[in-house]
Amino acid sequence: QVQLAESGGGLVQAGESLRLSCAASQSSLNSYTMGWFRQAPGKEREFVAAISRSGVSAVYADSVKGRFTSSRDNARNTVYLQMNSLKPDDTAVYFCAASMRPFYAAQLKEEYTNWGQGTQVTVSS
Repeated sequence: QVQLAESGGGLVQAGESLRLSCAASQSSLNSYTMGWFRQAPGKEREFVAAISRSGVSAVYADSVKGRFTSSRDNARNTVYLQMNSLKPDDTAVYFCAASMRPFYAAQLKEEYTNWGQGTQVTVSS
């Protein structure tokens, strides 16, 4: 089972950027669809973005479309989430996750079997 570890979270002001990284413990990351989810206090964990095994395709939640970009470097076993124009509503713990399911199911958190521990992103106004 692949183990995932997020990094790159922090405290920023509205309008600033952050890049999250998700490092995998094994070299078979290209076997997985990779997703990003977030969970704010008192709220359900929600889908943010996902990227296909090859990195050719990506899908985003409407709330982040045009501001966030997901990418991956399978040679480095790492997935990234570039977050620009951050807003206070983006404040949450961000998780990366791995799925063996087809990419069409990428927005469903139930399809992901491996999760990182999360990294806190706080955006001040």
